Amino acid sequence: MNKFNFDNKKFALIQNSDNGEVNTETIFNYKQQDNLVTAEYFGGTIKYGKIIADLKDDQLNMLYQCLTTDNQLKAGKALAQITLTENGKIKLSLDWEWLTNGNDKGKSEYIEIE
Repeated sequence: MNKFNFDNKKFALIQNSDNGEVNTETIFNYKQQDNLVTAEYFGGTIKYGKIIADLKDDQLNMLYQCLTTDNQLKAGKALAQITLTENGKIKLSLDWEWLTNGNDKGKSEYIEIE
């Protein structure tokens, strides 16, 4: 049993590196089956995106892909450190890297909403 439950949880951006695509209008809708965590995301600069991740202890090993509103198809990978806020919401701190368009790297943070 995992100590974190991502099933039917929504997340939004707290902060992102300048070279990231996601902004505060992007919403992530997560699902979970055992260690398999997936998400669809859209809004802001993202027309549609998809995440697939492996949950192990307090980390998510993620692969993601998206189509931006200016029709760029992008893909990347990230390692997310999972913590809980004082009020019990899940917070994700990502170290990410694009696998397309120059392999830029960055950091971003997301918080569970609703």
